[in-house]
Amino acid sequence: MRAVQHLIDLLAGRCETATLSARDWEGVIGVARGEAMLAALAHRLEDAPLPAPVAALFFDARAAGAVATKQALWEAEMARRALASERIEFILLKGTAYAAAGLSCAAGRQIGDLDILVPVHDIGRAENELLEAGWEWVKSDPYDDAYYRDHMHELPPLIHKTRDRMIDVHHTILPQTHRTTPDPLALVTDAVMTESGFAVLAHADMACHSAAHLLADGDMQGGLRNLWDFHCLTRDFVAADPDFWGRLDARADKHGLRAVVHRAARLARDVFGAALPGDWDRRDPRDRWFMRRLLARDDWGRAGDFALRQAFYIRSHWLRMPPQLLARHLWTKWRRRGAR
Repeated sequence: MRAVQHLIDLLAGRCETATLSARDWEGVIGVARGEAMLAALAHRLEDAPLPAPVAALFFDARAAGAVATKQALWEAEMARRALASERIEFILLKGTAYAAAGLSCAAGRQIGDLDILVPVHDIGRAENELLEAGWEWVKSDPYDDAYYRDHMHELPPLIHKTRDRMIDVHHTILPQTHRTTPDPLALVTDAVMTESGFAVLAHADMACHSAAHLLADGDMQGGLRNLWDFHCLTRDFVAADPDFWGRLDARADKHGLRAVVHRAARLARDVFGAALPGDWDRRDPRDRWFMRRLLARDDWGRAGDFALRQAFYIRSHWLRMPPQLLARHLWTKWRRRGAR
């Protein structure tokens, strides 16, 4: 875990680059790659003194990150054009939203799929328009297709047949069967426009979604990057609005995400040194398990603590589905895997 701690300290500004040995840098780079944070680290250390090989690697990472950001924004523009004829409005989510809004966490952030939020009453029309514009289904299996449509918070994933870029079309931010049910109408109603002409979630909703993505919508794979997103978002929003923590608390309560958002804030404090207001700055002994999951990489960047990772994988399914549905889903998946 030494390399993980070095990465965290570099991001948080608690470590001088000159103090790291060549072996330390190997570990830091391995972990940064494993967490999809190499370009983010490169941006964070852009003006820091670095060994020549590290500086060259970071230069290339920043260049590749800039290209990826342009590709992501272009894909957003392609989606806008595809949906324009039917006047279907959408809200950018996650990495592409951060880039479109010019937020600090977008610097070097690896952006994979294009994630958009469409009002539920427009989801069918959006699907048809995207299919006509060249996107096609990634999952052709009838069970997977039905599972997404009946239980998830998005359509089955689509990929463009010529650009090879995926889009996830959401109608809310957590699965329909999840124990927590955020208010999708409030998310859409209070969205804001960026200077680039794309809609993104309001600041408090964006922080809520970031926390939900980190802690309530999966097994925390890539959790360090997602926690960095939350830390940067809240830090920047508080700098612009001293009352932001209060607004975030109220908004998280509205979406049923208060416990999740508070835990994300505590983890940001414990990992990156985030400054929290008094009523947020508490201790919860259960946080140690989330900390262990966040730091579960060895000094070569390989994922570690298999048992803990499996426990969080099981937890993610338990949160997503009620027991009867979960049992049926796992049984179906097991039978299909055995039939191959």
